[in-house]
Amino acid sequence: MTQTYDEGSIKTLDWQEHIRRRPGMYIGKLGDGSASDDGIYVLLKEVVDNSIDEFMMGNGKKIEIRVSNERVTVRDYGRGIPLGKLKDASSKMNTGAKYDSEVFKKSVGLNGVGIKAVNALSSYFQIKSFREGEVKELEFSEGNLQREMDVVPTNEPNGTYVCFTPDASVFKNYHFIDDYVVNMVKNYTFLNAGLTIEFNGERYYSRNGLRDLLEENMESEPLYPIIHLKNGDIEIAITHGNQYGEDYYSFVNGQHTTQGGTHLMAFREAIVKTIRDFYKKDYDPSDIRASIVAAISIKVEEPVFESQTKTKLGSKDIGPNGPTVRNYVQNFVQKELDNFLHKNPEVADMLHRRIQESERERKAISGIQKLAKQRAKKANLHNRKLRDCRIHFDSNKEGCENTSIFITEGDSASGSITKSRDVNTQAVFSLKGKPLNTFGLTKKVVYENEEFNLLQAALNIEESMDDLRYNKVIIATDADVDGMHIRLLLITFFLQFFPELIRKGHLYILQTPLFRVRNKKRTLYCYTEEERLAAISELGKTAEITRFKGLGEISPDEFKNFIGPDIRLEPVLMKKHESVPQMLEFYMGKNTPERQDFIIDNLYVEKDEI
Repeated sequence: MTQTYDEGSIKTLDWQEHIRRRPGMYIGKLGDGSASDDGIYVLLKEVVDNSIDEFMMGNGKKIEIRVSNERVTVRDYGRGIPLGKLKDASSKMNTGAKYDSEVFKKSVGLNGVGIKAVNALSSYFQIKSFREGEVKELEFSEGNLQREMDVVPTNEPNGTYVCFTPDASVFKNYHFIDDYVVNMVKNYTFLNAGLTIEFNGERYYSRNGLRDLLEENMESEPLYPIIHLKNGDIEIAITHGNQYGEDYYSFVNGQHTTQGGTHLMAFREAIVKTIRDFYKKDYDPSDIRASIVAAISIKVEEPVFESQTKTKLGSKDIGPNGPTVRNYVQNFVQKELDNFLHKNPEVADMLHRRIQESERERKAISGIQKLAKQRAKKANLHNRKLRDCRIHFDSNKEGCENTSIFITEGDSASGSITKSRDVNTQAVFSLKGKPLNTFGLTKKVVYENEEFNLLQAALNIEESMDDLRYNKVIIATDADVDGMHIRLLLITFFLQFFPELIRKGHLYILQTPLFRVRNKKRTLYCYTEEERLAAISELGKTAEITRFKGLGEISPDEFKNFIGPDIRLEPVLMKKHESVPQMLEFYMGKNTPERQDFIIDNLYVEKDEI
């Protein structure tokens, strides 16, 4: 049947309807809150960014954030939105003060969209502006005005108050994870010395900027004192740790650019060039940057980001009349870092020893690495371990964030997932038995052990984490003692040799149901004992109850329910106050008596503590 194409085919959507139909254009992926870049956190960030911009312009030194169940409130003490424009600023697209670069010279939000997206994607949205002894209040639902209050006198100090509830029909089964919000809040304070942010009553504040950021995020002591340099619109902090890989934190105008961009590329290049020139030796870049922990923050006029969520800087220039971002960053690093190393010979010596150590280790495993790559390539040709998907993750492209790989143990489990998966975006890697405990071993084991060699080849992280082929690496093991053990061994492997995978939020645990409760009319899947009891109460005591002991027991038809749109994933998070070496020593080391005491002391708990 031929579709009619005439004047009636052309439609004009209201602003809120367009956002609700195409939310990905405005906030990236939706998600359920299990990943740090899921939509509910972008909504919070869009509101807080406006408050941060006020602080950056010298207005308001405190921001209060509260997340209670599904409701979020943000109160700042800036100038407050001009009352006569409050309605336009919160519900009229492409409306805002940030087009005027004299008012907001180096702000994050520039397009007059952010707060409108929050409004449209919230089932409840309230905004108040306190300004010069008066207050204006509006309430919306799904972007539609529900209530508009007249301007009335107030004793409240100047500022803006926003309260919103993300729409459950858009963000399905969502939940806020406090660790993600805390991390966002801390980054705001690190980048804005003198700003206090209270989150659910907890106070966050930073005196030393990016130096505090590195100290907060490093899981062990730095190998040498943190090099902290700043001048005008740029600030950097650099040191090396004991971990494998490279760890960077990059920011533009206070925005955490998790995917980097022009400023981070220039920073990485400048570090290599400066160090080569200082030591007068053409060191391999990988030896210079191995185990580096560094941060860079720059301010750019009218920044250009590669997506609405502002996670990657695309700007070529600092400002309309300024140098390129690349030249600006490289000139600063080459001058200031070189001066610092000349003035601090002890730090220069420690850094030099670290680079030489990385060089020796790289050369020691180069031969093994070459043979391992050949084995991995040959194995992949025969498709022994990996059942790949058609679409792969590329941090430079949008629309591939749903790519994932399930790491399973045994043929039955991998077989069920393979038959149930989406072949476009979901890959499966099958382990053979329990993996090796890698605690205390060197990276040589990654290439000498066939399972780990093939796993890193499947993930494509041999050379750089930037080449990761799947956005989500999902550990899928049975919910029994053996499955838990395999899970711990895999997490240990990634913590030891690829910690960036965890730091950047790529590692997850698949949650599968423990029970199936069904009668002739309905089937309910239960993930906890409490859910099982609730299901029995709902379906009746005569309902059939099945306890799933392993993934292989779940039929492929049923498995589709658990790895589809409603997939339940638990992110593997690294607590910032935890020391990874100490944690691995305790849980995976040879401290059996201490571990036994811990298990005994924590085995029996009251029911209300579970």
